[in-house]
Amino acid sequence: MAFYIILSSFLSGLLCSMGFGGGTVMIIFLTGVLSLEQTRAQGINLMFFIPCAVYSLIIYARNKLIDKSKVIPLAVGGVTGIAIGYFLLQSIPAEYLSKLFGGFVVILGVKQLFSLKNKAEKRK
Repeated sequence: MAFYIILSSFLSGLLCSMGFGGGTVMIIFLTGVLSLEQTRAQGINLMFFIPCAVYSLIIYARNKLIDKSKVIPLAVGGVTGIAIGYFLLQSIPAEYLSKLFGGFVVILGVKQLFSLKNKAEKRK
């Protein structure tokens, strides 16, 4: 089991550093393999994300890949979303939360699939 935990953490960190949302991998692993409830998995994912985000931020900043003019508006929106999301989380049962998360992952996957198809068609 330790091997799978290390593997999922590695994959999550890898995807997170590339901006792909490695938390999705982590949450799916925690809920699907370790059978944790959704809210607990999300909490662990957030704690996992902090060191990954800090390290990625250092790398991106050193390579001058951060547009500083966009950081503050994004941070304000993100912090506002966190506050509202936390209060909404309190009223959503764990079973519905996991279904919402699954639906979100499916919608993103379908959207990505079609955006790749459209990009390929435009190249022709």
